[in-house]
Amino acid sequence: MGFEVIRPGLLTLVQDEGRIGYRRYGVPVGGIMDTFAGRAANMLVGNTRHEAVLEITMSGPELHMLKDQLISICGADLSVTVDRQPVPMWRPVLLRAGSVLKFGASRHGLRAYLALAGGIDVPQVMGSRSTDLKTVLGGFHGRALRTSDVLATGDITGEVQQWIYHMTMQLGADQCMAAPSWLLSERERPDYYGQPVIRVMHGQDSSCFRSESLEQFYTRPYVVSSQSDRMGYRMQGPLLELEQPMSRLSEAVTYGTVQVPPDGQPIILMADHQTIGGYPVIAQAAFVDLPILAQLRPGAQISFVQITNEEARCLYVQRQQKFQLLDKLIRSKMAEGQGR
Repeated sequence: MGFEVIRPGLLTLVQDEGRIGYRRYGVPVGGIMDTFAGRAANMLVGNTRHEAVLEITMSGPELHMLKDQLISICGADLSVTVDRQPVPMWRPVLLRAGSVLKFGASRHGLRAYLALAGGIDVPQVMGSRSTDLKTVLGGFHGRALRTSDVLATGDITGEVQQWIYHMTMQLGADQCMAAPSWLLSERERPDYYGQPVIRVMHGQDSSCFRSESLEQFYTRPYVVSSQSDRMGYRMQGPLLELEQPMSRLSEAVTYGTVQVPPDGQPIILMADHQTIGGYPVIAQAAFVDLPILAQLRPGAQISFVQITNEEARCLYVQRQQKFQLLDKLIRSKMAEGQGR
């Protein structure tokens, strides 16, 4: 076994990178909202990018470690402690068996990601361990975690086992955790702390909007509504008006698609979005900025800036290359036993 839930928090879900290849059957991809933080957390404990993690929203859980665990926490800062000692983020941390990991109030951001070496061992459904709350599918019994739930972790590689051994040697008799001095630096992460400016490409229906509306979309700020969730973020701001009423068939949509319903207030589709939609599409958010969106709380103010499809593609390629380099660096530190 891996850990027991003492307190579940507001919304704690088992998630991975989602269900790929089932959209044509009407099954959403779902999965991790902040794809950068989730993938980084897995890398830092020697997992592949496909292992399941815990996605922890706003107010986190309290977890009892049933064995020694190598963990990492990325994303939102939820005032994490272990046995009342602050736990460093964006780096691997070894916890002793019996310790209690506690997530507190959010200092910044909305969603934290907890990865454990070996991943969270729940059954795959349609090739994914992600939780879909609307269909009660996947994850841990298709639901958020509850008090007294016990979850297991998967097998770890010999490389990671050796690294855990080196870190264990650094633990004093009265210490509950050990962590190296190095971490994934802030300059390697998305700009979580700046004024959110989301890069978007023109949508297929952008030319159908009034020029004044398009100008306002790119020059005026919007606020994330309280009526926002994992399916979509409703925006509040300048009304977006069409040149003339539209009647169109529903078409495929994806994470980051910006639709405009009849009330003129845009909706940004998020990880649990439906597979098709019929509202006019004014824009599409660049993939690299989706993690920033995932960390926005209701009431946050954001703005949009236009980029080209080619610019968005280049940004995506650069992000992937950076991940490959970071993965090699982390694994080299494991091989060298650099727990310090």
